[in-house]
Amino acid sequence: MRVFLDANILFSAADPVSATRRVLEALLEYSEAVTSPHAVEETGRNLEIKRPQCVADFKKLLKRLNTTHAFADLTDSNIHLSKEDIAVLGGAVGSRCTHFWTGDKRHFGKLYGKTMEGVMIVNGIRLVDMLIERGWKP
Repeated sequence: MRVFLDANILFSAADPVSATRRVLEALLEYSEAVTSPHAVEETGRNLEIKRPQCVADFKKLLKRLNTTHAFADLTDSNIHLSKEDIAVLGGAVGSRCTHFWTGDKRHFGKLYGKTMEGVMIVNGIRLVDMLIERGWKP
């Protein structure tokens, strides 16, 4: 599994005692976690404003992730998402990820469990199920 992390996942995982962080730690043990510079920058800005106490730990966490500029232009695809969300998904596709982990139910909720351009959109619950299938014991 090669899993692309949305900015909202990075934001939640920046807190070392969060449930999202625990799932990310398991993901790093059993597979690969990928994100984009755009998601990193967005997360950093939001942490500075909302959770400045998590910034230092977030910077340590980033060293364990694969941050890539890879991108696939999906503007001509038949995916019904906003331009910004298409760009985020384009990062996952261009990075050759198998999964896109997002907590953005408003924009991606209707796509949870579906595969778009070779990338399955998953929420944390589905990702936990997949990690358990791989041997993780929460």
